[in-house]
Amino acid sequence: MIYIGSDHAGFRLKEKIKEYLSEKNIEFEDCGCYNEESCDYPDIAKTTCKKISSEEEKAILVCGTGVGMSITANKIHGIRAVCAHDSFSIKHSRLHNNANVFCVGARVVGFGLALELLEIFLATHFEGGRHQKRVSKIED
Repeated sequence: MIYIGSDHAGFRLKEKIKEYLSEKNIEFEDCGCYNEESCDYPDIAKTTCKKISSEEEKAILVCGTGVGMSITANKIHGIRAVCAHDSFSIKHSRLHNNANVFCVGARVVGFGLALELLEIFLATHFEGGRHQKRVSKIED
C-alpha cells in the first residue's frame, strides 16, 4: 500500500501522482488534503505516516519544497523520509537508508521528474548488509 498526502501547495502534483498510480494499478490511499484551500503540512504528514504499519508500505508526501513534509515525517517513529529532487539521491535513500517516505516539492520539480523519482523509489530495494546496522541505529 502507498499512502499519499499533500498540503495545498502540493495538491495538484498529488492529484497527478494519483492518476499515475491508478494507471499502474498500484494500490494507494489519499490521506489529504482534498483541495487547494490552505492547510498545515505537519497535520497531513502525521496523518499519512502514521498509517505505515509494515516494511512493505510506503508514503509519498508533497508540499511546496518537500522539506517541511520531510522534517515532520522524520519526527515519527519508524519513518525514514527523504526529500529528493534527483535520481541518485532517491535511489541511494532506498538502497542504503531504507527510506519509506518520499517527499517531493511541487514548486521544485515538474510532474515528469516527480514520476521518474517515484518510479525509482518504488522499484529500488534496500540492500541490507552493512547498511542494516546503520538503519538500526537510526531506529534506536
